[in-house]
Amino acid sequence: MALHTMIYSYRESLLSEFYQLMRCGNKPEWLKVRVRADGFAKTTEAACAGIITVCAESKCPNISECWSRKHAAFMILGDTCSRRCTYCNIKKGCPSSPVDPKEPEKIANAVVGLGLRHVVITSVTRDDLPDGGASAFRDVIVCVRTLSPKTTIEILVPDFLNKPGALEIIATAEPNVFNHNIETVERLFGIVRPGASYRHSLKLLQEAKLIMPKVFTKSGLMVGLGETDEQIEETICDLRKHHVDFITIGQYLRPSQAHAPVDRYLSPAEFENIKKLSIEKGFLMVSASALTRSSYHADKDFEKLVAARSGLQISSTQKKYGSSLTA
Repeated sequence: MALHTMIYSYRESLLSEFYQLMRCGNKPEWLKVRVRADGFAKTTEAACAGIITVCAESKCPNISECWSRKHAAFMILGDTCSRRCTYCNIKKGCPSSPVDPKEPEKIANAVVGLGLRHVVITSVTRDDLPDGGASAFRDVIVCVRTLSPKTTIEILVPDFLNKPGALEIIATAEPNVFNHNIETVERLFGIVRPGASYRHSLKLLQEAKLIMPKVFTKSGLMVGLGETDEQIEETICDLRKHHVDFITIGQYLRPSQAHAPVDRYLSPAEFENIKKLSIEKGFLMVSASALTRSSYHADKDFEKLVAARSGLQISSTQKKYGSSLTA
């Protein structure tokens, strides 16, 4: 390649990056969040002392609101992830810490201390563990149910790639919600989630529903990473085809300059269109907005899920036996 051609190509790439930063460098008004620092937020922070929360590790934009409502999402299996996803703020590397045998009890005590009606448990990916950490999820579920039997439990799991039997281990404890985030469209998977498989993630969600038919299945999608509207629709359709009950769709926000850049910020109107599309596809529940995250308002969303399923069952019964049953 001629030198002048190389210089021109480099100049064009720099200009492209400059214009990208100009377009997406500043967050729009609807993404600016008011920080809260009330007593409840401090109570939540104190109750989570010594426990890792995905709220803090991922730099979640909703942390002050959730903590002020005494809601937190706990992260198990350490603070180091064995994958290198380009969107995620969690520390990456080779996990060296063993599984903490006291972690289930610590989390259960925090649940009791905060009086949680609903709790979200997630983890880093641990490819180094024989079962991918499935038994740790099981142990936390069992411990929380023992100390706080009225608390409903939602788990947000990694993909358990090449970990046969992991789902069966979790099924023995049967959480109330089984969540695995697809995160992005198939075309971007190799860039955004290297080491993961779009098709495997879909299969995991489908198998979870087959093994645990009474458990709600859930998945989350980020937008603004460079996907097209058509690819968003394809992903939504794929998730529904694989028996996902609840889909969450939110705006990708770049944690730092070292992470994948934001391609675009979707407007509230665009999120409303995505929500309408998802509802039409037949999901039991849809949450779609710029600030939507997997565990955002998870407690209230679980109540809505239960009500939606109940309403669906009543409607099905009416169609089968006639409206006279509703007198």
